[in-house]
Amino acid sequence: MNKITVWEQLDKECGKTNVDLIVSAEECKVMKIANETGEGIMSMYEIFPGIYLMYNDFHMESYASEFQHADTLLAIDHCREGRIEMEGDNSYYYLEQGDLLIDTRVHHKGAVHFPLSHYHGITIAFQPEFAEKALRELMPSLEIDLTELVNKFCKNDQPYVVRTDPSIENLFSQLYRIPKKSRKDYFRIKILELLVYLRDLDFEGHRADKVYFYKNQVEKIRAIHELITKDLTKNYTQEQLAKQFSIGITQMKQCFRSVYGQSMYSYLKTYRMNKAAELLIMNEKLKVMEIANACGYESVAKFGQAFKTQFGIPPLEYRKCNGRKEING
Repeated sequence: MNKITVWEQLDKECGKTNVDLIVSAEECKVMKIANETGEGIMSMYEIFPGIYLMYNDFHMESYASEFQHADTLLAIDHCREGRIEMEGDNSYYYLEQGDLLIDTRVHHKGAVHFPLSHYHGITIAFQPEFAEKALRELMPSLEIDLTELVNKFCKNDQPYVVRTDPSIENLFSQLYRIPKKSRKDYFRIKILELLVYLRDLDFEGHRADKVYFYKNQVEKIRAIHELITKDLTKNYTQEQLAKQFSIGITQMKQCFRSVYGQSMYSYLKTYRMNKAAELLIMNEKLKVMEIANACGYESVAKFGQAFKTQFGIPPLEYRKCNGRKEING
């Protein structure tokens, strides 16, 4: 039976799943996924047979991934902005800004969550049997064994996360601003550079301290998030939340930070300010005092100070400028 490449599989399966193939050119495929929480765009390039690079731009809360390739892949994900939550065996793991995730895509099929409702990054994927042949033909002297890399980083099909590293940032920052006319050649150079980097990476020296959280822990954190953001006029102490959801305070703090990228206090403060900015623009009849109260502030002065700290200008000036891009930085 002939093996099928990921590239060929996309042509066969897109449209039959929840992913639509909106562009299918010789070197690039553009896919779109949309649901009630938003949409995501994935722009994928075939660099060599069996080697792919994909730009991911998601503005949604979650989606159900239906893609699963029959063979083991070596996939490398770089998070440029936002956060992504991926599902493993009875656990979740997280990728945040600057992180690198290496996995086999064994757990690719299933729920994918974006805790901050957006995620931007790059995926580089290898199908070892096709990719190794292409690499040997291109550079016979290159000592890269993809199967060895899989065994090095993904024992027992568990993902490996490398936290922000200057070498990684330098390599990927250039991939986000490649001139079109030299795009494919540049992709090839950077992929080779990445493979050499991973081959020589000190495995233990870069292992993330805490990657996984059990599903029941994350479910409790999501429920806490829903409670504290549903009605911003209500305030809860961490002791109250821990008792109500039967979770230890330390565990709750750690898990919340891993899921949402900030402490509960910092996250909620930012959430309140973003909600206030939305109300200022969407409902011009609302007074600043009413918006302050709706966002949990009894003092207009404290609200104004917090808003200015977040956005750089007072609430009324923000409304007057109608939230133009230059205000938001």
